[in-house]
Amino acid sequence: MSKTSVVAAKALTCEGVRGRAGLSTVPLNHFELFGLTPAYALDLARLDSAYRDIQSNIHPDRHASAGDAERRASMQMTTQVNEAYRTLKSPVQRAKYLLGLNGVDAGFETNTAMPRDFLMQQMELREKLQEAKEGSELDLLSSRLAADRRRIENQIREKIDGEHDFLGARDLVGKLMFLERLGEDIAAAHEAIETQAPGA
Repeated sequence: MSKTSVVAAKALTCEGVRGRAGLSTVPLNHFELFGLTPAYALDLARLDSAYRDIQSNIHPDRHASAGDAERRASMQMTTQVNEAYRTLKSPVQRAKYLLGLNGVDAGFETNTAMPRDFLMQQMELREKLQEAKEGSELDLLSSRLAADRRRIENQIREKIDGEHDFLGARDLVGKLMFLERLGEDIAAAHEAIETQAPGA
């Protein structure tokens, strides 16, 4: 575990928070929690390792014989760590979190405007998805989608890590969110086809 992760783990153990008035005031952002430098390009193996290390210290099972307050603290901290891990593990959520850390209000819930050419491409892919009757057709869509996602993720990495242009990254993150939803719909269509297959 890195030195920063050790500090984070200690801060999150019941011993580290015993006596505090509130448990939600641990002053660590998601990256600091795992001893990582805030960046879009992450060493996911380091993230996984730091997550396991911290969980081994705060997991409720380790505090089963402790008092009620410490057990509650352990459960709350486990929830916090799990949420941070899920956020950083996801390319979309990690990007959104970085925008927020740098004062950029993405406003994705209210601002869904996208460039016309991108929306046309999305409509085309949606039509292909609706017309797909076989898993092989969905596989082709998945391959194209994966290539599009890699391209946009590379652009986001350049904007955030290379240029520190968080405003410039905002529209790219919006595009990645569109692609993520399409990927979920392709996966659902795959599952539906497999369910309907003879002998399924």
